[in-house]
Amino acid sequence: MNYANAVNHDNFKAKLLGVGGKHHGIVELFSTPNGVLLDAKLKGISEGSHGFHIHSVGKCEPPFKTAGGHFNPTNAEHGILVSGGHAGDMPNIHVPSSGKLRVEILNTKVSLKKGTANDISSVSIVIHAKDDDYQSQPSGAAGSRIACGVITQ
Repeated sequence: MNYANAVNHDNFKAKLLGVGGKHHGIVELFSTPNGVLLDAKLKGISEGSHGFHIHSVGKCEPPFKTAGGHFNPTNAEHGILVSGGHAGDMPNIHVPSSGKLRVEILNTKVSLKKGTANDISSVSIVIHAKDDDYQSQPSGAAGSRIACGVITQ
């Protein structure tokens, strides 16, 4: 897709790297009237379901604990299946045996507008080893962090 007509023409992206420094793709982010559209083009990710979250700190040093917890400016409970859920919650990604995946996700709880409480323009995106169960507290039992990328303009 070409999002040249997106509301915000500023280009935000996160280059995802694995624990060993391997390049795992890119996530481009676009402002929309309804939140932020994340367009992820991934490669070299292990087959299966993986948690895919926005984390609170823009720092990705292996094993990526430096990315902090999930982005949660309202201190809501974790989980899409929990009433409300928080802003860092997103659906799991499901990677085929090729290790390549292109997925678009609209997150209606975040913004790329600097200075707002829900601004994600300098935090990180993390892929976890396992899928998120969408309800366990605090983080859905998604396991270790296998890839991370800081959102930059």
